[in-house]
Order: sequence, then C-alpha cells, then structure tokens
Amino acid sequence: MAKMEVKTSLLDDMIGVGDMVLLEPLNEDSFINNLKKRFDHNEVYTYIGSVVISINPYRSLPIYTPEKVEEYRNRNFYELSPHIFALSDEAYRSLRDQDKDQCILITGESGAGKTEASKLVMSYVAAVCGKGAEVNQVKEQLLQSNPVLEAFGNAKTVRNDNSSRFGKYMDIEFDFKGDPLGGVISNYLLEKSRVVKQPRGERNFHIFYQILSGASEEFLCKLKLERDFSRYNYLGLDSATVNGVDDASNFRTVRNAMQIVGFMDHETQSIFEVVAAVLKLGNIEFKPESRANGLDESKIKDKNEVKEICELTGIDQSVLERAFSFRTVEAKQEKVSTTLNVAQAYYARDALAKNLYSRLFSWLVTRINESIKAQTKVRKKVMGVLDIYGFEIFEDNSFEQFIINYCNEKLQQIFIELTLKEEQEEYIREGIEWTHIEYFNNAIICDLIENNQTGILAMLDEECLRPGTVTDDTFLEKLNQVCATHQHFESRMSKCSRFLNDTSLPHSCFRIQHYAGKVMYQVEGFVDKNNDLLYRDLSQAMWKANHSLIKALFPEGNPAKINLKRPPTAGSQFKASVATLMKNLQTKNPNYIRCIKPNDKKAAHIFNEALVCHQIRYLGLLENVRVRRAGYAFRQPYEPCLERYKMLCKQTWPHWRGPARAGVEVLFNELGIPEEEFSFGRSKIFIRNPRTLFKLEDLRKQRLEDLATLIEKIYRGWKCRTHFLLMKKCQIVIASWFRRYSQQKKYQKIKSSAITVQSYIRGWKARKLLRELKHLKRCNEAATVIAAYWHGTQARRELKRLKEEARRKHAVAVIWAYWLGLKVRREYRKFFRANAGRKIYEFTLQRLMQKYFLEMKNKMPSLSPIDKNWPARPYLFLDSTHKELKRIFHLWRCKKYRDQFTDQQKLIYEEKLEASELFKDKKALYPASVGQPFQGAYLEISENPKYKKLKDAVDEKIIIAEVVNKINRANGKAASRIFLLTKNNVLLADQKSGTIKSEVPLGDVTKVSMSSQNDGFFAVHLKEGSEAASKGDFLLSSDHLIEMATKLYRTTLSQTKQKLNIEISDEFLVQFKQDKVCVKFIQGSQKNGNIPTCKRKNNRLLEVAVP
Repeated sequence: MAKMEVKTSLLDDMIGVGDMVLLEPLNEDSFINNLKKRFDHNEVYTYIGSVVISINPYRSLPIYTPEKVEEYRNRNFYELSPHIFALSDEAYRSLRDQDKDQCILITGESGAGKTEASKLVMSYVAAVCGKGAEVNQVKEQLLQSNPVLEAFGNAKTVRNDNSSRFGKYMDIEFDFKGDPLGGVISNYLLEKSRVVKQPRGERNFHIFYQILSGASEEFLCKLKLERDFSRYNYLGLDSATVNGVDDASNFRTVRNAMQIVGFMDHETQSIFEVVAAVLKLGNIEFKPESRANGLDESKIKDKNEVKEICELTGIDQSVLERAFSFRTVEAKQEKVSTTLNVAQAYYARDALAKNLYSRLFSWLVTRINESIKAQTKVRKKVMGVLDIYGFEIFEDNSFEQFIINYCNEKLQQIFIELTLKEEQEEYIREGIEWTHIEYFNNAIICDLIENNQTGILAMLDEECLRPGTVTDDTFLEKLNQVCATHQHFESRMSKCSRFLNDTSLPHSCFRIQHYAGKVMYQVEGFVDKNNDLLYRDLSQAMWKANHSLIKALFPEGNPAKINLKRPPTAGSQFKASVATLMKNLQTKNPNYIRCIKPNDKKAAHIFNEALVCHQIRYLGLLENVRVRRAGYAFRQPYEPCLERYKMLCKQTWPHWRGPARAGVEVLFNELGIPEEEFSFGRSKIFIRNPRTLFKLEDLRKQRLEDLATLIEKIYRGWKCRTHFLLMKKCQIVIASWFRRYSQQKKYQKIKSSAITVQSYIRGWKARKLLRELKHLKRCNEAATVIAAYWHGTQARRELKRLKEEARRKHAVAVIWAYWLGLKVRREYRKFFRANAGRKIYEFTLQRLMQKYFLEMKNKMPSLSPIDKNWPARPYLFLDSTHKELKRIFHLWRCKKYRDQFTDQQKLIYEEKLEASELFKDKKALYPASVGQPFQGAYLEISENPKYKKLKDAVDEKIIIAEVVNKINRANGKAASRIFLLTKNNVLLADQKSGTIKSEVPLGDVTKVSMSSQNDGFFAVHLKEGSEAASKGDFLLSSDHLIEMATKLYRTTLSQTKQKLNIEISDEFLVQFKQDKVCVKFIQGSQKNGNIPTCKRKNNRLLEVAVP
C-alpha cells in the first residue's frame, strides 16, 4: 500500500466500556451504570465479546445511513465502535469467505426492538452483497416479506406499538459468491387468542385496521365491510387508533409488498375475503331456545351477518347455521349429534375465528416461501435470522407465557452451550490450555417442562387425552403429585411442607424457578388452550365452501379423509417445533443480539434502571460475561495489537521489521507485564485481566501525549525554517522588483519630456496654419454678405410692386360685390313680408321639439319594469306624443328584461303567473307564496341513501317531492307521507321506509279542493270507478300548497289536455270509501299555536280549525 490506512479501535474515545468483558469491577450495578452512561450519549450498542446488546432508543438515530454501511463493510469486529452492522458484517463475511452457515439469534421482551434489529440485519446484508437485476429482485422479495408478515402477525400492545405476536425464523440462502438466492421462513406460535379478545389498551392484528382505514369504498363494499371500527366486536375501541401510525398508508404498503413478493390478484382478494369473514364472525350473536325435550339450544339472533359471511366464503348458509347449533361426535361406526347451548356456541364461533386466522397466517408463510425459495439446486450457504419472543413475566401468566418461557429456556441452554463451545474451540485453535468453567446449566428446568414421562407438557397432554371429567384443577393436582419434589417447581398444594405457608401463591397456580427468575402461572385455560379444539362440524362446513383458499385451509373437513384420531395438542406441536429449531441452530455458527427496552413509556431519553435490571437478569447477560471472561478477558490478533501499542517500546517504534508475534513478545517483555497475565496463541495475544489492558491503554495514552509533544516540537522547527526561507526568497524577489521599478520610472520620465517637446512644436505649426485659413475664410464671407444684401434689396422692391397691384384688384372685387348685394336686396324685399310668419313658426316649433327630446334623454327613468316614474309633460300640444313615448318605452324595457331570462326562469315565472290566475284574491295563503321560489324537489331523493329503494321504484322524472301530512279518515290525525308528482302519476310513499303506498295516474285525478283561508289542507278527488279510488279521495296538508296545486294543474293540463278543476270553498265533500264526508273550515283559537287542527265530528263531518 502506498499510504497506510488509518484505523480506529473499539478502545478509542470510549464512552464507558464498549465491551462488557472489560468491565471492572463486574457486578450488576456497574453493568447497569455502564449501559446507562452509553445510552445517555446515544451509544445504544454494547458488546459482550461477540454478543451485541441493543437498547431501543425509541427515536431515529443517524447511525444507519449508507455511509455507515460502507464504514463497517469488511472491517474487523472490534475495529470500530459497537454496532449491529459490525455483527452483521462479521456473520456475512464468515459465511462468504469461510463457508460457515450462520444464524443470528435476536431475543428480548416485547418493545425491545427485536423486529427492527432483524430488519437492520437484513437491510445490511442486502446492501453489502452482490448487485444485478436477478439478485436485486431476490433481495427486494426478501425485504418486502417483512411488511406482509408484520401486518398479519403484529399488533399494538401496551408495551409496543408494533409487537410481533409470533416467532419468526428466516433462513436466507446464498450462492458461493455470497449473492442471495432465496429464503425459507418458519413461524412459531401465533397468538391467535388475540383475534377474539385483546387486553385493555391493546389492538387486534394490524391488518384489520389497515383494511378498514385504507381500502376504497368499492373494495369495502365487495368485502361487505363498513369503515366504522365500532361495528365489529373483535376490534377493541379504546386503542383503535395509534399516534404516529397511518393505517391507510400501511395498507397501501402491504398491497405493494404482496405484489412484489409474488401474490396474484385473485390470491390477494381471497386473503382479504378471509380476513373480512373473521371480522364478521365476531358480530354473530346467539340466543337461548328451549326444545321439547327440555334441553337448551342456541339460535342465531340476526342471520344477516351469517348470510354475508356465506356470500363471502361460498358456504351454504344452512350448513353453517347447523354447525353453530349442533355438534356431531363420531366413535367407530356411530354418530351422535348433540345441541350446543349459548356458551358452547360462542366457544365454537371464537374457535372457528382463531383457527381460520391462524391457518391463513400459516398459509401466508407457506405462500411467501414458494415465492422466495431458491430456484437453483446448487449447494447453498445459509444465514438464519431468529426473531422470537423474549422471556415474559406478567401479573397474570397463562399457557402462552409458559410456552414462550419454555422456548427461551431452550434458547438459553443452546446459548450457553454454543458460547462455551466457541470459547473452547478458539482456545484449542490458538493452542491455549482449556480450563473447566463453572456455570448454571438450565437443562434441569428444560427437563421439568419437556420430559416425555414426568414433564409438565407430558402431564398436560395426558390430562387432555384422559377420559372423564378433565379440568384445570385436575391438571394442577397431577402436577402436585408428579413434580412435588422437583427443586424448581413450587405449588401451594405441593407435598413439600416448606411451601404450605406461602400465602403469595394462590391455590390455582404453580411456580417455576426459571433461569431468569421465578414465574407464577395460573392454570386456568391450560387444558382448553392446549386442546385447541375445533368441532368437526365446523371443519366440514369450511371444507364445503366454494372458496378455494378456505377449502385448502381445512383439509381435515373432507368426509373422504375423516380421521377419528385426536389431533396433536398445541403444546406437543410447539415442543416439536422448538426441537427442530434447536437442531437447526446447532448446525450453524451462532451470533447473538440481546435487545433491551429502556422504559415502559415508549419514550426517548428515559432509562429505567429497575426495568433494565430485570431484563439483564432474565437475559442472563451477567452470566454471559462471567463465562466469557472465565479464562482470558481479551484477545486480539498480533498485527493490530502491535500496530496499536508499538510506540510503547523503542525497539518496535516506529517500524518493526520482523514477525508480528515476535514484536508483541519484545513489547510485553519491555513493559514488564507478568507472564501469568497473558498467553501467546498461534495468531492472537490473550490477556487474562482487563486491568492489564487498561494499563496498556493508559501507557499508550501517555506515550501518545509525549509523541504529540515531539511532533509539535518538530513541526514548530520546520515551520520556523520554512518561514525564514520564505522571507529570504521574498527579499530577493522584492529587491529585483524594486530595481525594475526604478528603471521603469526613469525611462517614463525621459519619454514624457520628449513627448512634451514634440507637442509644443506641433501646436505652433497648427496655430500658424489656422491663422492663414481664417484669413482666407473671412475674405470669402465678406463677398457673400455683400451679394446677399443686394439680392434682398431687389426682392423687396418686387414684393412691394406686387402688393400694390393686389390691393387694386381686391378693391374692385369688393365694390362689385356690394353692388350685386344691393341689386338682390331690392328684388327680394317684396317677397319677405308674405312668408316670414310661417317660417318663424316652423323654426320655433322645430326648436321646441329638439329641446323636448334632449330633455327627455336626460330624464329617462330606470329600466325596471315596475318603475312607474315618467318625466312631466313640458307643453300641452305634446300630450299625445308624451303618452305614446311612455307606452313605447315601457314595452321596450319589458322586452329587455324578458330577454335576460333563462328557460328555467321562464318556466318559474309561467308557474307563478299560473298560480296568480288560479289563487289571487281567492286563497288567503297566496300572498305569502309570491315571494317564495318554486323548488319542486324539497327531498334529495337521489342523494339520500335512505330513499334508494324509492328512487329505484320511480323511473320517471320527479316534478315535485315533498313531505305532506295525510289525514286519517277515521280520527282526523295526520301521518307523514312523501308526495311525489311525475309526468304521469301522483304517488304517496312511507317516509321512513320509502315504500310506495299509493300510485294514481293523472287521468284519474278529477278535482282539487281547498279552503279560502290561510291553511295548507287540500283534497285530491279521484275518478269514480277507477282502481285508485277504491279507498276514496286523499285529504292532505302541506306547507307548499300553492306550488303543489299549481304544478299538479299544469302537469295534468300538459298530459291530458284538460284543465284540472280547482275548487276553493270553505266547505266541500270528500269521498271516503263508500261515504261522502263534509270537510268544513272554521275560525278558532288553537292550543298548538298557529297550526290548523283537524277533528272528526261525526260520520259525515270533518272539522278543520284554522287560526
């Protein structure tokens, strides 16, 4: 290398201790204080040897940029400050260069950042591996599988807004070059109980909220869903929305990710139909019903939800209803059908919802594996990433926590085994003597849980399979009998007398001493959750669906493949999955990320020491440090060690020419470090005590200060010498420039003098020439002036002569004109006296007319047709003209006003004119209607979904739509009806339901009767004998009587070419079925204010009181 690369180290500018193996003294308090110190300085990563401790900062930090990726790429693990990228790079390079399969185990409790850590590992590997169209597609599919699984498998909990409610293990497969080929995902124990019930302050799985928030109205309509969360019983409302989470945007992200991963459109549609069916299952409710034999039976309250579920899934509705009401039990050749009570029906409903969703999730994982699996059959290298739930200790711990903690016990066991194995292999590889390390082996706890004969899971399976009455209490009794003497098992009913007085342990609980501490489990629900029972009738109903996906999810429902053997329990399935996982992990080189949550508030800058201490204990981090430093606390290859500490020895500084190991031996001998504090391996130096390392660091720091002083001294001398040489060089340059400058000045002075002499000589010659030219010019100008004066004298003489001649000719013309005028006046005088009067009269009259019209122009009134102003008549002889002008002007401005009307306005004014002819001076209500525009459509039938049924029933254009009061024939009470007038019919419909009650053709309407008073009552008389007149005439009341009667009159005239009779009378007859009733209007005070009331007096009289 032309230039040595400058490298930093884990020990440079260290905040606290970057590697806990070097922590002195090592205890719980110093461990927590070191983490807190680093956390306060935004250092969220700390090492324990090759293990990374990650603290969730609950905010974005600028340490994951592409520049950081390049910084950690192909660097030694301890070369830079602790980072998750360093572990990812170490694992990737070991896989690529050393052909070792890797696995990255990410553990920690909910909210500690496990999911984000797995994303960072995958994104780093994707960034540093090869490029190319095919490789990029594989990387994109692997990365985009995360949003899909998070949407269906993550939920908001009180500890974490994006908590993984399942365990995930992904094997990423690489070729010999280190380019990704594909991957395989395994999932463990989805928390399906969350589908039907969530703790307070938590949500269901993200996908339910994302569909309702982000799907279009059309898509929701296809799924038969509504956007309102409160419509669904399976969705908790107290945390339906989460601050900082955009469910609509996340739904679009999930749809895009599914498309990238390779889901077809019909598969995506089928998936969301199953999700919608799960949501709607929660809305099914049951009611008890007694049978003839005295047994209780459950019935579905509202079958509409069941109908919509069946339409979504293609299941026969009667089959699903029967499956919710009956249960068939098969034993050999016999079938027994029993009814389900309400509690059993609700259990069956929830069991179906949980199984449907969990099987859909497993299908999703399988489908993603089909898309991302490696297409080639060449030998592959594998990197596994395990993101699984951490150890859980809640106030109420049930079957789920028991299973999760069992998995963590197994992970802790393999963690200790693989850590010791790695340590032992490194010691053997380096030729260092291996000494036995004492540590707690949790195999005894794993045996307590998983032993095939006496383990808790075996006892639980045996209890579930036992005939007779099986309850959680019988299971606890069995545990007390089998596990009573086990040192890690405690129970209040245990035979061991030392626990009889433990009042903190309830009767229905047992306690296990895990490696992370004691955990108390409540046995309630253990048996049911382990059975995970789904009635065979429901499985068969699902298999009969016309929905291909649902049918594939329930293969056991096929009648041709009926298996009377009991399905495996949830505990045994999980035990087998964990065993497979452990076997898989033992074949790979492990890398560990331990995630820690700093506080329960999900807030930045808060470090809860008690909470962190609790996590440190159950993660076994102190145990890990003790195992790591039981032999040698620090080890480093010879080359970087010599490069870092060579300045401490004169023989190795500044360059060592021999092997690196020899240089380190010389260095340590020179420093006098005791031989028991270090050992030389084949490629590394091993340091036993961290104090030795810190001593080296202190010496290095002091030596660096001395070297800095020496460098500063040499630099100052060099700087002064450089300055002196520069000053000397400058003096020479300045002297040469000055000499040149003085010669230039002397030359400029001589040159200036010569130019001055030349200019004076040239000036004298020029002035002499100028004087000669001026003299010659003056001689020429004198001759010109004399000639000009002579020509002027000659011109003035000629002008004077011409003027005199012109005056004589003008005088002659004037005398001749006067003579001719005199002759004309003498001839005209005799005709003037005869015609002067008439001419003066005509002239005066013409002037008066002109003045009249000009004044009229300035006094014209406004163009409003209702403006009656007109200027006064100035002269009597203009009276007829004045009136005619007024008439013409009024007609003209009326025409101008009419020309401004649109067709719609013309129609309105025609209707108003018609109303005036029909009701003016006849109906007292008419004046109030003049100023009100006729709107017609007072009900927005086309816009209001409430009237969709009514809109579909009416095909014609609606002229008027109004709510009227129909008067009851029996008692005179009013009922609200919708009055519709179309081109051919009059319709009355129910206001609430929109159902059409009556439909009358316009040809059957003969007359409309109303009073002359200020009320809205009117009667529509129908043609006798017509079908519409079977129940008699209509007596109605409306707030827009004038408009309704006018439109009815005009529409009838337009369609039948006959005028509708409008009768206005305070007393008229109405036909009610076979009787004619007199409707009489009277004046009277009202209890209800100014509202008219109608009252039936007798069989022949209906009295309307008008205020």
